[in-house]
Amino acid sequence: MVLVKQWLINLFWHLPQAILANWWFGYPSRQLKVIGVTGTSGKTSVCHLLHHILKESGFKAILLSTVSVPGLHVTNPGPFLLQKLLRQYADRGYTHAVLEVTSHGLDQYRNWGIKFSYGLITNITHEHLDYHKTFSNYRRAKLKLLKMSRVQVKFTHSDDFIQANQNAAAAIAEKLRVNRQTIDRAIKTFPGVVGRMELVFKKPFKIYIDFAHKPDALEKALIFLRSKTKGKIIAVFGSAGLRDRTKRPMMGGIAGRLADITILTAEDPRTEDVNEIIKQIAAGSRKKFIIIPDRQSAINLAVKLAKPGDTVACFGKSHEKSMCFGTIEYSWNEYQAVKKALKLCNY
Repeated sequence: MVLVKQWLINLFWHLPQAILANWWFGYPSRQLKVIGVTGTSGKTSVCHLLHHILKESGFKAILLSTVSVPGLHVTNPGPFLLQKLLRQYADRGYTHAVLEVTSHGLDQYRNWGIKFSYGLITNITHEHLDYHKTFSNYRRAKLKLLKMSRVQVKFTHSDDFIQANQNAAAAIAEKLRVNRQTIDRAIKTFPGVVGRMELVFKKPFKIYIDFAHKPDALEKALIFLRSKTKGKIIAVFGSAGLRDRTKRPMMGGIAGRLADITILTAEDPRTEDVNEIIKQIAAGSRKKFIIIPDRQSAINLAVKLAKPGDTVACFGKSHEKSMCFGTIEYSWNEYQAVKKALKLCNY
């Protein structure tokens, strides 16, 4: 019944909006070569790296993602904002658009009317079952991008999540006839993405800020950090309220296996009890976790516990500028929280 209701909403509410938006702005995607990238994890990094490669190659390309568009609180914007942005850039002479695409956006027809020149899926792992209900539905939504794309781009997968992203971006660039030498040079000069495995403090221990908020991303992030850490890994994370609850114990299990110390805390609990969310995460491992619902206090403790050679990793909030408690968005800045913790510990 829930799925039928969502299907009706998509068909009779979201689709008409998408059709109207395309008509209103004159189908701007027809003037651009649009590259769509979707996947459970890695899509933001792939989009940003691809955009960097294209700029270095002389393309007049735009990038639309949750990080690149100020004030955008969803990865894949709604049809009116999306078509408006595409129209603005098309009118300014841009020729290519790199678009980060989500399963919600695909399911809700936000991208309807866009003729994707190239489409790529980074991966499909557990996420968003609060909305899609089953993994099969989630996978089906992701695959829609390939059906909407003239060319389906394949790439060489890798267990190294950074290498995999580079392979994916390079595969698309090669389809656009960018030579390999230019691609390799651009990869070397890529500054990275804000809040994506971002090293914000180096000595005597390291502190990373990363957006990992799903099982696959958390696992890959911790595996990567293990290869870069001589001492202990101290992980700080939570799980969003009113979202996929089945991933919570999975993330707890991953942290129990791969982190030496785990501090569970708040991450947009919304109208759920933050302590209940933390309890559900902790249920995924027999390992004892430190529980500190206040996120600033959790980060303070992580920094206090860190010794030379250790790594502190703050997951889940990254670039976001607010945290939701109840129905209110309160100001939050992960970078400032880390700076405050360092100051308290006299660093």
